[in-house]
Amino acid sequence: MNDKRRGVSAIGGRTSRHEGYTISRRLRKKVEEIFGWMKVVGGFRRTRFKGAQRTELQGLFVGTAYNLLRISRLLTLQAATP
Repeated sequence: MNDKRRGVSAIGGRTSRHEGYTISRRLRKKVEEIFGWMKVVGGFRRTRFKGAQRTELQGLFVGTAYNLLRISRLLTLQAATP
């Protein structure tokens, strides 16, 4: 819901008043952060390969790298917590 611009938002009060809408916004932000990381750090902004299969494989590699970094951060946090 966009309350900061002039005019009317495309999403009405019937949608935004539910708890599920708030949860959906939080989860959507997490997904967008992952794709942002893939573009900036993972070099996925521009593909290096021709063809759908090779590009898909590159996406799997970049996604795997993100998951490995995420797991290592989670394990570090878990080890630091008493």
